[in-house]
Amino acid sequence: MFDGIAGTYDLLNHLLSAGVDILWRRWTVDALELKAGWWILDLATGTADLGLEAAARDPRVRVVGADLSLPMLRLGDKKQKKGAGRMFLLCGDAQRLPFPDARFHAVTIGFGVRNFSDLNGGLHEVLRVLRPGGRLAVLEFSRPRAFLLSRVYLIYFKYILPGIGRLVSRNPLAYRYLYESVMGFPEGEAFRMRLTQAGFQDAVERRLTLGIATLYLAIKPGRRETQDGR
Repeated sequence: MFDGIAGTYDLLNHLLSAGVDILWRRWTVDALELKAGWWILDLATGTADLGLEAAARDPRVRVVGADLSLPMLRLGDKKQKKGAGRMFLLCGDAQRLPFPDARFHAVTIGFGVRNFSDLNGGLHEVLRVLRPGGRLAVLEFSRPRAFLLSRVYLIYFKYILPGIGRLVSRNPLAYRYLYESVMGFPEGEAFRMRLTQAGFQDAVERRLTLGIATLYLAIKPGRRETQDGR
């Protein structure tokens, strides 16, 4: 499905969010408080926007992006050749990561965690590759809580968004899936509980732009990183 919409993925992201998704990614990287020498893993990297945002902050930060979709990764590779950030890209399953234990200082997941077929298994795998004290930042769509806004949001997500997606990408199934996956995702306190059950600590949520998206932050138990990232 993602292979089929790769060519219009970025356009639709910016169009359907009125460009606010760019700010969401910046805020996600801000929350990590990156340090020189860190290794960052961006899971479900897609066309690499979130990973490149991290890579552009400091050339001493090394970023690896992993995704199952090769067409998405190819577009991300073209994008990084034009910009300031540089990152390593590989085709990999977020639930079976090809990395040793405790490899990364931080892991980011932008609009991808709801696509895990085994959410609990995926979170355990993320915990495995994080260093003790390592940070997780998950950016995901959520449902606004204000009554009127939530009604408008649901109408837009269920009826208008798939129509736009069909016109631009010619793949109505992908944007119907987007609605269904967002509605079925255990957001807010339920997702923070999943993080805690997986072994993370200090799980918090920051609702963004009236609750249309949420940034979840958590830490792997253990000694926190020193200032130089070692």
